[in-house]
Amino acid sequence: AVVSTQSTGNQDQEIGADIVLKALRQPAFHIASNAGVDANRIVEKTMRESDSVGYDAAIGEFVDLVKTGVIDPTNVVRTALIDASGVASLLTTAECVITEIPKEEAAMPMGGGGGMGGMGGMGGMM
Repeated sequence: AVVSTQSTGNQDQEIGADIVLKALRQPAFHIASNAGVDANRIVEKTMRESDSVGYDAAIGEFVDLVKTGVIDPTNVVRTALIDASGVASLLTTAECVITEIPKEEAAMPMGGGGGMGGMGGMGGMM
């Protein structure tokens, strides 16, 4: 992919380029995931392909997506960049960002032994 081969001037630009690259990968990842195939493999192969070649989930093959009329690549890239830049702009201009750290859920405890509970203590039944 052209984006991954671009050189950056400093670490901040490198972080920004990584954010953009991840945003550009997401549409292909979700399409492949929804199609029930290995999304990581599809995205990596798509990144190695040239120009407008990508994965057509309807037929399960790599094709020229523009020639087959699947996408308008300019619109897809533009939308991904606008979304990514909007989030980046929000985060860079905010004085404070509050997020929730996911909590690790403890494993459910094993259930009690079998049998009929509450039936103990019935003396004299012999």
